[in-house]
Amino acid sequence: MLTSLAGKSVLVTGGSSGIGLGIARVFAQQGAKVAISARSADRVETVAAALRNEGLDVHGYVADVADAAAVRSMVDAVAAAQGGIDVLCANAGIFPSGSIDELTPEDWDLVLNTNAKGSFLAVQACLPYLRKAEYGRVILTSSITGPITGFPGWSHYGASKAAQLGFMRTAAIELARDNITINAVLPGNVLTEGLIGMGQAYCDSMAASVPLKCLGTVEDIAYAALFFASREAGYVTGQALSIDGGQVLPESLAALG
Repeated sequence: MLTSLAGKSVLVTGGSSGIGLGIARVFAQQGAKVAISARSADRVETVAAALRNEGLDVHGYVADVADAAAVRSMVDAVAAAQGGIDVLCANAGIFPSGSIDELTPEDWDLVLNTNAKGSFLAVQACLPYLRKAEYGRVILTSSITGPITGFPGWSHYGASKAAQLGFMRTAAIELARDNITINAVLPGNVLTEGLIGMGQAYCDSMAASVPLKCLGTVEDIAYAALFFASREAGYVTGQALSIDGGQVLPESLAALG
């Protein structure tokens, strides 16, 4: 049994859908005060209101994670409303597809700025508050794509997710002096709106490549993030945890029988 997170202040960027929404719901169910951020004001407030209707303490904030001033303003507002920030879940990310032949410099910058720079900006803005916390926690949402695997059309996405881990390893050393840990969850194929939007054939092919023969859920990722956020995980930092049903293990589909 992990120490309760009741009363802890948690910020989840990209918390209005997919894995971020799953993380926000699970943390709030554990009694945390949760702020979710997204670029769309209508979307983030609609989602936050729905979670409050479930009896959860969740409020929405608007920010583009690639905009340093917007991130800092949002973080300050969250800290003022929730009495500080104990846990940052830097989850915001995008995954548009495009082959190397087709990608423009602007396409590349959009993904790297959102996924990699956005994580850095969120951590940097939260640092003054994490330093004041009893124990600060940062959890990055990376991916198996980039750090471990590759997939056609996602060179920019893979680069951004690998960049997060490079940032994390040095950040772990720098933040340790302030009793702040930083770790990353690496989801495999998780059943979210984005994955469903890629079509049933894609979902079926991905499930077939997983030894557990099913896609992951947002809760699978959220409970791993919950462990990293716990007091009990205080001696774990700079680590990347794959949550993929064993997807990266087989040498080929033939290995799955």
